[in-house]
Amino acid sequence: MDAPTPPSEGARCLVTGASGYIGGRLVPELLDSGYAVRCLARHPDKLRDFPWTDRVETVRGDVTDAASLRDAFRGVDVAYYLVHSMSSSADFESTDRRAARTFAAEARAAGVRRIVYLGGLSPRGVPDEELSPHLRSRAEVGRVLLDSGVPTTVLRAAVVIGSGSASFEMLRYLTERLPVMVTPSWVGTRVQPIAVRDVLRYLVGSAAMPPDVSRAFDVGGPDVLTYREMMTRYAETAGLRKRLIVPVPVLTPRLSSHWIGLVTPVPASLARPLTESLRHEVVCAEHDIARYVPDGPGRPIPFDESLQLALRRVREARVTTRWSSASTPGAPSDPLPTDPDWAGGSLYTDRRSRPVDASPEALWKVIEGVGGENGWYSFPLAWAVRGWADRLVGGVGLRRGRRDAHRLRVGDALDFWRVEEIDRGRLLRLRAEMRLPGLAWLEMSVDRDDRGRTSYRQRALFHPRGLAGQAYWWSVAPFHAVVFGGMARNIARTAETEEQR
Repeated sequence: MDAPTPPSEGARCLVTGASGYIGGRLVPELLDSGYAVRCLARHPDKLRDFPWTDRVETVRGDVTDAASLRDAFRGVDVAYYLVHSMSSSADFESTDRRAARTFAAEARAAGVRRIVYLGGLSPRGVPDEELSPHLRSRAEVGRVLLDSGVPTTVLRAAVVIGSGSASFEMLRYLTERLPVMVTPSWVGTRVQPIAVRDVLRYLVGSAAMPPDVSRAFDVGGPDVLTYREMMTRYAETAGLRKRLIVPVPVLTPRLSSHWIGLVTPVPASLARPLTESLRHEVVCAEHDIARYVPDGPGRPIPFDESLQLALRRVREARVTTRWSSASTPGAPSDPLPTDPDWAGGSLYTDRRSRPVDASPEALWKVIEGVGGENGWYSFPLAWAVRGWADRLVGGVGLRRGRRDAHRLRVGDALDFWRVEEIDRGRLLRLRAEMRLPGLAWLEMSVDRDDRGRTSYRQRALFHPRGLAGQAYWWSVAPFHAVVFGGMARNIARTAETEEQR
């Protein structure tokens, strides 16, 4: 990426949403461009395993908490607002509005010199009341920040194409898995996709804009395509046979989001705002951003090239962040209670332990490699059925897979789990994000028994919610010996086999 000139030596940027898809990629770009970076995170532990962690300052805080923002804004020149609510709750728009107003007020009070916000590209001539709720909220957040009194850059992008982006994953899996597609009418909508590399280039370059510039910019690539053309071009780029695409008018955004949720790794809760934004044409009305962040040769990146770059990253397993890096709407986020006799109520536990005739390192390698294509080492049909059942009720299912085939970090999505804790070489704790009448965790650990042998320990925990939670636990308890017992046995055997190779 072309490195812009920072506004002044040692300029400091505050990045919100640093654990998300865009934020996790923006931080190293800012660092490489000469900026000092401070990251604001509700859970700083989520950032500790990123390769750039030791180069940034991390502070605990929330964009809705004015007190935490006051501390975070001290000494900051440029503030990046990269947080979005993807919730389907009735009050998410008011939450977004309140967060933006709090952020804007505290930025102004702290003397921040510029706010940079990445929002959505709104269709021209369409009243706000006709926009999808999420696109309408993005536009409102942009206006709140522009009205803050702080010079603000609002970048408005449509479909972002890059390895791991939700839009790319949706396009990829729909095209690869369905040679014949009965599709909703929005596949005929014209959009202007943009490569994630160009988004990052514009974000970094926006930090150095003159102080008298405070406005929104449309950002997009050089190609304007229908979604149908995008699928056709993807098939050609990926070397697939020509796809037969049959649009039908009966698939509403709600229905098509469930269809996408069943076919792709993107759950219906996230697919719906993406598909709703495609009801109207989203094409850039201007390219004024080039006055302040000049386009070099081959920039913006053409659509076909952005697909090639994304596919190469996927095939080389070099996806640095994914759409699943951000929290899933509606997924539980409660940490594991530290008190075994938790005052919050019952905490059911299934414990397994096995000696392993292998080194602790060999056992840990198997543990850290669970999920994704490696599976869960027991009764694959049971895991598949549980994943499908979760998708049918709007959950994430098993299709999120892994960001990296070999190494995990705190905050990674792992099928229908999320990595809550890693003590590398010793402990992996996963928090369930499937739809459950309660909260669940799965721990896998490497230990030594009283004879000094390597030992595998496994613990599944469930905190039920109400009578439904109690009924759920006791209904699945008879299968634990097969599922969890088989998992412990097969993980141990795999470690022993790998040790002998």
